[in-house]
Amino acid sequence: MTNKSRLTVAAAFSEFKDDLKFEWVTGKDGGDRLLSSDRKAAVRPRLLGPLNFNSPNRIQLIGNAEARLFSDKQTLSPERFEYALNESCELFVVTDNATPPEPIVDLAEAAKIPLFVTPLTYSDLIRTLRYRLTLILAESEIIHGVLMDVHGTGLLITGEASVGKSELALELISRSHILVADDAPEFRRIAPGTIEGRCPPLLQDFLEVRGLGVLNIARMYGDAHTRSRKVLRFIVNLRNVETDNFESSLEHIVGERLGSPDKPRDVLGVPIPQRTIPVAPGRNLAVLVEAAVRDYILQSGGYNATRDLVDKQEQALKQS
Repeated sequence: MTNKSRLTVAAAFSEFKDDLKFEWVTGKDGGDRLLSSDRKAAVRPRLLGPLNFNSPNRIQLIGNAEARLFSDKQTLSPERFEYALNESCELFVVTDNATPPEPIVDLAEAAKIPLFVTPLTYSDLIRTLRYRLTLILAESEIIHGVLMDVHGTGLLITGEASVGKSELALELISRSHILVADDAPEFRRIAPGTIEGRCPPLLQDFLEVRGLGVLNIARMYGDAHTRSRKVLRFIVNLRNVETDNFESSLEHIVGERLGSPDKPRDVLGVPIPQRTIPVAPGRNLAVLVEAAVRDYILQSGGYNATRDLVDKQEQALKQS
């Protein structure tokens, strides 16, 4: 399930007013303006940047230099901008505790665009606000499974209901690995090629295991065995042998013997390496998952065991 966050100016003020020390000066009628945008990336205004007449930003920043520049003007007409200001700009922010220029205040009041003032410097504000807004506005996806930290690698365990995901997670925890989120981890793309998984606050530290009920992992094993977020690097998909009839498929048997990886799974546009592990009585899934993660780490560093074996066999045949 994929969701796109929606953030109003009023909600942003409530979220950031303490950390960024925002003061809402004018334009309070525009509190319902959306900082998020449903328009395609190619046509929507940039998220934030310096106030200028040519290129629109949803958040227009006014530093000391801009404050001095605009304070010399008697009036500032919306027609001065090469874009529809009322449709492109959602918020003005004056940095460095500068006095808001009167033409900007008049413009904000006329267009019903909120205007904030902050004591933060221009560079500090743009860096902090861009990072915080990127996290909040990032497209998110909830994937049913268990997110863990195994050997320092963000691992998502997926599979059909009752295949044993939670039991496997509990065994991995008992082997000193770390639980991030059970059942419904939420994923966001926080940077190009980087997907971060988080645990919903209400589910933090909890793991539901069939036959045992809900367990508090932090209280049972210690706080070091849980964490709230982890970058997703690898996916293990559990499949029941009897359900999928692996034995009847030569392709599956050969793939399992040679350890050929599955096709990557697309998560918010980022391909995540994935491996399917058949589930059958007597198989030690925790050991198999640990080995799969270690193998992924080696492959990420450029080493492929199958390729290494084939190369050695070819060399042996040449020497014979």
